[in-house]
Amino acid sequence: MNTYNLNFMNNNFINNSFKLANIFLLSIVSVVTIPAQLPQQPGFSTTASPEISPDNKVTFRLYSKEAAVITVSGDWSGLGASEQLVKNDTGLWTVTLGPLKPEYYNYYFSVDEIRTIDPSNPLTVRDGARYASVLVVPGRESELYTVKNVPHGNLTKEWYNSPTLNMDRRMYVYTPAGYNKNQDKYPVLYLHHGGGGDEDAWATMGRAVQIADNLIAQGKAKPMIIVMPNGNANEVAAITEVQRATRSKNAPPPPQAAGEGYETSIVKDIIPYIEANYRVLASQEYRAIAGLSMGGGQTFNIGLRNTDKFAWIGIFSSGMFGGVQGGYGAFDPEKQIPGLLTKSGSFNQSLKLFYITCGEQDPRYEYTQKAVNTFKENKLDVIFKGFPGSHEWKVWRLSLADFLAQLFK
Repeated sequence: MNTYNLNFMNNNFINNSFKLANIFLLSIVSVVTIPAQLPQQPGFSTTASPEISPDNKVTFRLYSKEAAVITVSGDWSGLGASEQLVKNDTGLWTVTLGPLKPEYYNYYFSVDEIRTIDPSNPLTVRDGARYASVLVVPGRESELYTVKNVPHGNLTKEWYNSPTLNMDRRMYVYTPAGYNKNQDKYPVLYLHHGGGGDEDAWATMGRAVQIADNLIAQGKAKPMIIVMPNGNANEVAAITEVQRATRSKNAPPPPQAAGEGYETSIVKDIIPYIEANYRVLASQEYRAIAGLSMGGGQTFNIGLRNTDKFAWIGIFSSGMFGGVQGGYGAFDPEKQIPGLLTKSGSFNQSLKLFYITCGEQDPRYEYTQKAVNTFKENKLDVIFKGFPGSHEWKVWRLSLADFLAQLFK
């Protein structure tokens, strides 16, 4: 999945701990203690980073007298690209980039090949074990992801029992503005993260709450409940809540993250729990399912195998169509979903929307296009859209916004 491996606690960190103390770096887990004998240096509050100028150029700063090379990498320039900071005689490293297009960017520093978030920037996100600092360049393209003066929904971290997976598990549930003040019933979207992520990914990296709040307030999306489960069948919850290895005592060995255990669980465990505990419109025409990357593959299987449960299906950047190394064999839609091609008319009758997207620079793009063409040649109704970008969150945020605007209408 997207995008940078930002796990700060690695062997390089241990070997360079004294150097990092001098650099005032902030660990994901704790603040590095500065030896008392060191002279007072510019601190977090006096180093402005990032700083956005009126022309959308962005300056990054980091203080270190000890470092030899410092770079900054972000998803404004593609995966793996980096820019080198320049050191002045006080030990302050700087670089100015851009102008950058308005967007919600993730970035990190590399200090002598040790990756870290920006210690001067309180805005951070986590995607599985990957951490990043956040840069929001203001403008029309990023407005949808910001908190605005509109009615706000609520995000609940909900624990539920999963008899299918033999454990208590956690999911996030978004309820729209007004839910706690009325007795209305709402349609539901079941929204899935990608590989390496968990139930927190769409709320933090994907800005799903802000997107939903803003679209609903603008009248562009119907008020709805959004359920964001943990799609890793061997996990209880996100790693910030429960260690990854934790499973119920009697649980079977960990299945594949996208395996049938989870796909059965959503139908037998999650949907019944939501419909018993939230005010929902509990019928097929008011249920949607969507997901990115790994979650797109899960959505393909769950949605198309259960068209009696879901009328709206959204698949974002799935690798199941091809374009990834390992993990998937050749894509055979008829084998995957019997009747999808030979009885496409029955799927068209059941589904109100079959929606697929992919980043235009994603290696999966041409394979996704080929799959979509196969669907259309066999008279399966499908909508396909490409968005600028590779296998990254800006594509999935755009995909979600476009998908939400079409649901339940």
